[in-house]
Amino acid sequence: MTQRLRRRTGFEIELMAPPGVSRRTLATELAGRCGGRVRPVWHSDSEPSLVPGLGRFLHLTQGFEVHRPDGGLLCTLVDDITLLAGLDPRAKPAPGWFRVLTDDARLLRLLARHSDPGGTIDTALAAAAALWGSEVQRYGDVYRLNDAAETTIALAAPLGGERERPCEIITPPLTHDHAELLEELLGPARELGFTVPSEAAVHLHVDGAPFRAPHALANLVRLFAYWRESLRAVLHTNPACRRLAPLPGPLVAAVQGVPSYDELCTAATEGELTKYFDVNLTQLLTDTPIRDTVEIRILPGAIGAGPIVDRAALVELLLDRCLDPEPIPPGDDVDGLLELAAEALAERA
Repeated sequence: MTQRLRRRTGFEIELMAPPGVSRRTLATELAGRCGGRVRPVWHSDSEPSLVPGLGRFLHLTQGFEVHRPDGGLLCTLVDDITLLAGLDPRAKPAPGWFRVLTDDARLLRLLARHSDPGGTIDTALAAAAALWGSEVQRYGDVYRLNDAAETTIALAAPLGGERERPCEIITPPLTHDHAELLEELLGPARELGFTVPSEAAVHLHVDGAPFRAPHALANLVRLFAYWRESLRAVLHTNPACRRLAPLPGPLVAAVQGVPSYDELCTAATEGELTKYFDVNLTQLLTDTPIRDTVEIRILPGAIGAGPIVDRAALVELLLDRCLDPEPIPPGDDVDGLLELAAEALAERA
């Protein structure tokens, strides 16, 4: 029997479309089933650069919001660059698929604002060109925008390598009927032939506010540091999943005592904390969070609501235990981890 969740939770579920199908296909199917509409959006990410001296490219790729008839957001479907297995890197771009690239985050945000994700590659840089008083130049299939000094601002290039197939489903925060609402998304995906990628994960976003208290934040660090291997064993973390790592040493060292919030922030800075750890705590350690959540990143990929919600229910109990002022003790055995969850369950009764 699938467990029920109590927390307001957002989900990110990584899937792969079969050849000839795309995340646009799924967006259209979901909108058709609920009588809603599809709205193209940009999704920003980064990738290693092959240009000497340039460490990375920032890029915009095409994603899709699906809205219900009343305008409420059903989900957003975007690319995920960590999903590579099974894609043909030599595949020609599918018609209508392209991306916009630059090397500056500020330029990327400006391009996202002035370029239409539902438009065509030949017009993708036109509005930005008008801002610079420049003209877009074409080189084969690639469009380039330079400034007056002939410094490249951005490129628009066809999206090849079957990059239309990866599909990360991002839900808005769900407050009730989590399994039923997830199945509304995953059932159609299964019918279209979507599968769980080799590198897949499911991410959970829960409200961050309760975990800004120093004791709760310290317990989060203790849970994911002290009990790392047991968590991965119980949740069946995918060993092929990318962008996971143990929490940095200075942050773990800080919670051996009773740290203040400022001390935890300092330790996170010393440890060069980013979002790409087993748990993303970055939004708790800033006064200006972009999305005020704790993100749990170690659930394995799945395409059925039941396994996702059951694992999320265990995580929810362990998060409840983190709110207890009593420090989570060291240990890393499965039975001990389940006892921590049982303690939290008993407190609910």
